[in-house]
Amino acid sequence: MTEDLSPAERYQASRIRAAEQATAFGPFREMYEFDLDPYQIEACGALEAGKGVLVAAPTGSGKTIVGEFAVHLALEQGRKCFYTTPIKALSNQKFADLVKRYGADKVGLLTGDNSVNADAPVVVMTTEVLRNMLYAGSQALVGLGYVVMDEVHYLSDRFRGAVWEEVIIHLPESVTLVSLSATVSNAEEFGDWLDTVRGDTAVIVSEHRPVPLWQHVLAGRRMYDLFEEESDHGGRGVGRREVNPDLVRLARMENQRGYNPRERRRGKMVREADRERERRQRSRIWTPSRPEVIDRLDAEGLLPAITFIFSRAGCEASVQQCLHAGLRLNDEDKRRLVREIVEARTASIPTEDLHVLGYYEWLEGLERGIAAHHAGMLPTFKEVVEELFVRGLVKAVFATETLALGINMPARSVVLEKLVKWNGEQHADITPGEYTQLTGRAGRRGIDVEGHAVVLWQRGMDPGALAGLAGTRTYPLRSSFRPSYNMAVNLVQQFGRHRSRELLETSFAQFQADRSVVGISRQVQKNEEGLEGYREGMTCHLGDFEEYARLRRDLKDRETELAKHGASQRRAAAAASLEKLKPGDVIHVPTGKFAGLALVLDPGLPAGRTNGHGHRGLEYHDGPRPLVLTAERQVKRLASIDFPVPVEALERMRVPKSFNPRSPQSRRDLASALRTKAGHIVPDRHRKERSVAADDREIARYRAELRAHPCHGCDEREDHARWAERYHRLQRDTQQLERRIEGRTNTIARTFDRIVALLTELDYLRGSEVTEHGRRLARLYGELDLLASECLRAGVWEGLNPAELAACVSALVYEARQSDDAVAPKLPSGPAKTAMGEMVRIWGRLDALEEDFKINQAEGVGQREPDLGFAWAVYMWASGRTLDEVLREAEMPAGDFVRWCKQVIDVLGQVAAAAPREGSSVGRSARKAVDEVLRGVVAYSSVG
Repeated sequence: MTEDLSPAERYQASRIRAAEQATAFGPFREMYEFDLDPYQIEACGALEAGKGVLVAAPTGSGKTIVGEFAVHLALEQGRKCFYTTPIKALSNQKFADLVKRYGADKVGLLTGDNSVNADAPVVVMTTEVLRNMLYAGSQALVGLGYVVMDEVHYLSDRFRGAVWEEVIIHLPESVTLVSLSATVSNAEEFGDWLDTVRGDTAVIVSEHRPVPLWQHVLAGRRMYDLFEEESDHGGRGVGRREVNPDLVRLARMENQRGYNPRERRRGKMVREADRERERRQRSRIWTPSRPEVIDRLDAEGLLPAITFIFSRAGCEASVQQCLHAGLRLNDEDKRRLVREIVEARTASIPTEDLHVLGYYEWLEGLERGIAAHHAGMLPTFKEVVEELFVRGLVKAVFATETLALGINMPARSVVLEKLVKWNGEQHADITPGEYTQLTGRAGRRGIDVEGHAVVLWQRGMDPGALAGLAGTRTYPLRSSFRPSYNMAVNLVQQFGRHRSRELLETSFAQFQADRSVVGISRQVQKNEEGLEGYREGMTCHLGDFEEYARLRRDLKDRETELAKHGASQRRAAAAASLEKLKPGDVIHVPTGKFAGLALVLDPGLPAGRTNGHGHRGLEYHDGPRPLVLTAERQVKRLASIDFPVPVEALERMRVPKSFNPRSPQSRRDLASALRTKAGHIVPDRHRKERSVAADDREIARYRAELRAHPCHGCDEREDHARWAERYHRLQRDTQQLERRIEGRTNTIARTFDRIVALLTELDYLRGSEVTEHGRRLARLYGELDLLASECLRAGVWEGLNPAELAACVSALVYEARQSDDAVAPKLPSGPAKTAMGEMVRIWGRLDALEEDFKINQAEGVGQREPDLGFAWAVYMWASGRTLDEVLREAEMPAGDFVRWCKQVIDVLGQVAAAAPREGSSVGRSARKAVDEVLRGVVAYSSVG
């Protein structure tokens, strides 16, 4: 406050303000009711000085203000500014913010399925839209002065990250780039790359949270602080923060004194005192239920809160649990206001659809201040939840981690139920970066004095590991850039083949690979110095010891090879001997837990095979697994590992038909008969086979050459040999490092070369010329771009009606959340089914071609198999069936249905643009299909 300043300080402050007013930043700063942070001021200053900027700062710290200053500069200079975001929801949100500040006439929106005022000087768009503009050489790029890339750390995204790098590389040099990122640990590295490809770029990193974040663990009835002292408020303060010793004691007590029910089963009695201690312990350590957590947060004044649950079903169940528990977080006035807002926002939804969408249950939760938020919800419902939460009318939201992707929904508290999530392949611990992103929602700037991250106690929790998660505030930015077919034809069309290759070598992916090569090269240098020393150590005055050492290695390798071959032969002979066994054979099991005399009850041959005596085997995939009765009365199924050497029948005896392996008496009688029949037989365990090596001519030659070598007679031979072995090991390691260097150099360009070679084979490219087929491919963006182009080329979709075409196109975009190969998807009959069969055949041909050209899907390049799992649902919808019918048959949440429909619409639009103009019905059918799919619940959902 200026009244607290001395006269001299007030004079100085007034001079600074006067100087600021002479710049663009001064008037801009006055637009905000709060003081800007030092990093925001620094970034805006660099931007006004004509530099590009990279701003890396925590979630919720206000880095978008720097992007808004780029908008301000563009308008002041009479130039354009494009503000890009990774998802449509964010674009919609930013569009609304900028319209509020600058007016509807100056701001436009482009998100693929939304186009509002596209010629405005400021246009908010998804990053893909800008990428497509760049490849098309759009006129909208004329006069472009600034591009803001919000959430630029998305370039790590495995599926969509390449788009960010494409834009950064291809933007005209005259455009100033503003990159806004979450806190990453290698911001300087990313900044160095931006400096290389975009020119002078200022890197501004802030790890300060404007709202302090406190970390807690909720166990039983008590909320524990995670750290003993939080004097640095969750930031990187002075000194090391220690884990709260109460939590450490709690974890130790649970681990050491936890009640073990096995003790009872083993017959050990737990003393009354132990049980009492267990009861006291359990009264302190338990995981509160979801309603109890919300109730507790409400009592502590820590609402509104977002509880992250890594399951859609879990989010919906949480709301129901809170409703059944009678939780009410809104008074009557707020309930009425919620109902008014909800009814206004959903007025366009037909009444018959409301029941299908679970509207009334959803509304009841909202009226009580409780809601779920996940990708399976109808987009309109998600938008309403976001609006009510921001207005303080919803106080408890149960959300999946998708909410952490940038939607402006800050809370006073964030709750994490578990620190493990399903990553698509397995349950894995959340990373420090994910923890930071999720808990970053806690603390609303200008509303809360502090934010709170609450982790619920789980059995086996390690407070130290949690502290490590909470204490690691950054994570590295790793490029996921890979060339694609569409990218290749667009680049060649615009820049020619040679220049395209050079452009790709400027990618962040190659920049990072080259940087890693520097470290490897340094290690190679060190190794070469070491090799020189080892070479001196093995120098022999009698001759070339390196040659002598090579002979020794060759001899050893040959002996090892023969030993492996011998072992392999023995295993094969053992397996063959097992296949000859039949019921009633008495054998001697050579090794293992059941070594000794045994009677074969069942030879256990692999499925479908017999041993020549009519005994068909069970289904085993690792060779015969005979079921035997041992002399000690045990019935066990043995494996090939129990027979390292061949086995043969020592005797034969009859297995009674009445023998019951489950009957102890039956086992006892037969085992007794076994011992009587064959107990006197002693197997020949000492039979030795002559070593194969003894007769090997190559080994004999190596030994003769060694004896004849001059170094063989050296007194220091073994000393030299030790140095030679070290030399060999280091040389082998050095060669591996050199291969790694070779593998990392020009990796992106080499992948591009393979893609170009395949496209040349298919006549999409001829040298640096893009053919008619190539120009069609240039208009098809998506994971299965080449498959779509080949389908158009082969006329696979000719003659299909709009609903049939929508079904076929769905296979290009849809990917089931969980693969279920056991259930074949339901498909439309007739021409659509035939076309989809042909699509799969074309994919098979492309897949084989990719293998020939060494294009590897595991590296993010190539065409995955089309997924037909959404075809029936979109076919029904495009055929005019009701929402109730479609969702019931598709067994799919409304939000997923809408999202996939919008992606189908997007690709149908591309197909319409790329389809042949004359003599083809596909273009017309695609445009009609867009209209058929874009109806009802899909049309009135504004966010995709």
